[in-house]
This record gives sequence, C-alpha cells and structure tokens, in this order.
Amino acid sequence: MSTALPPTPVLHSEWIKIRSLRGTFWSLISVLVLTVGIQVLAAAALGRGEEDGMGEDPLLAAFYGLNFGQIAAIAFGATAFSAEFHNGALRTSLTAVPDRTRFYLSKIAMLGVLALVAGQLAGLLTFVAGQAVMGRGALRLGDPGTVRAVVGCGLYLMLMTLFAAGLTAVLRSGVAVLGILIPFVVMVSFIVGAAATGVGRFMPDRAGQAMMRGEQYGDLGAWAGLGVLALWSLTAVLGGWLAVRRRDA
Repeated sequence: MSTALPPTPVLHSEWIKIRSLRGTFWSLISVLVLTVGIQVLAAAALGRGEEDGMGEDPLLAAFYGLNFGQIAAIAFGATAFSAEFHNGALRTSLTAVPDRTRFYLSKIAMLGVLALVAGQLAGLLTFVAGQAVMGRGALRLGDPGTVRAVVGCGLYLMLMTLFAAGLTAVLRSGVAVLGILIPFVVMVSFIVGAAATGVGRFMPDRAGQAMMRGEQYGDLGAWAGLGVLALWSLTAVLGGWLAVRRRDA
C-alpha cells in the first residue's frame, strides 16, 4: 500500500513555507505593489497633457510598471526555492515528501498559482488605476487589445516567477539567479533587444511583453511571444526537476 502523501497536504505545506518566510512573502506582495504603484506614478507624471505622453504604444505604456514588478516576481521565485538549500531544509522537505517529483511539482505549482493570482490583480489594477490618471490619452477596458494585455500581464509574471524558480533549482543559489536575471532583464535585454529583429525579440522578457503591445513586435505576435517566454520557463523548470531528482540533498 502506498504511503505517499496526497497532493493537498503537500501543497498546503508549500503555502506555509512561503507565508512563513518574510523575504519570500514580501517579494510576492511587491509584485502587486511595485507594478501598480510605479504605473500610477508614471501615468500621473507623464500621462496628462499630450496624448502621446506615454510613448508610441499606449497599450504597452499602460503596463510600464511591469518592468519593476517583474523584478519582484524574479525575487519571489528565486527566494522561495533557494530557502530549500539553507540549513538542510531540503533534507527535511524530502523526509516529509520522499517522492522528489511530487515535492518539486508541488512547490512549482504553488509558486505558479500565487504568482498568477498576484499577477492578474496587478494587471487589472495597473491598467485601471494607471488610466484613471491619464487624462485625455486614457484607454478604456474594452478597447482593442486591453483584455488580452491584462490577462497577459498575469501570465507574464507567473512565467517569470517559474523561470527564476527553475533556474534556482538548477544553480542552488537564489543570489546567483538574482545576479543573472535582474541585470539580464534590466540592462542586457534593453541593449540587445532594442531592435525588433534578430535574437533580441526571442529574449524572455521581450518576447513575453508582446502580450502587452498594441503593435506587433517584429514578426512575433502576442501569443507567439508568450509562447517563447513559456519555452524559456519550461526549460528552466525541467532543468530544475532533473537537478532535484539527481543531486544529493
């Protein structure tokens, strides 16, 4: 007879871990606070007056705060998984849940669900609150592409969280992942991805943000761009699964 724990208690234990770790929990909260807060400040400062005050793509500009919220999403994924590599926590987790695949998938599932919920709230509030202070150039929920962009914002933040979590499982270091991914999306991607052609459009953040664009990004459509980000995230998650299965705790 199998003695494996059913999925629900394992998922609940992962939620308790996340809620108990202040840094991880506040990273999750920051996904919402940073995305919405910076969007409102930017819209209030630049949005009133000229209709093009927020740039050539008003829909993408409506999610400017996402550039900061994604940093919190990366931190959430990295810190949540890196906690398993401190003070023998992974050995304790695997004692409670000996099936490494179940343990790993439960953690990834909980991170994904929490990031998606925070991301969807962030997407809706970012759009509504940001456009409320835009003045004459405001978009309305229901304008072409707006619902897709709101949904895309939540999916984007979830996939960036999972990308960071999977990479942390591979490298066993949240610091290393933060040191790689944050400069990557803040600096390298903007430099290399400035053009909509070439390899730049396939970078995870550039491709994923096609969901929030009113105009097509190069030859990548909105859903194709999200698919590229999903492949990056899936690769990292699979790599993390192999690492957890094969390495000593």
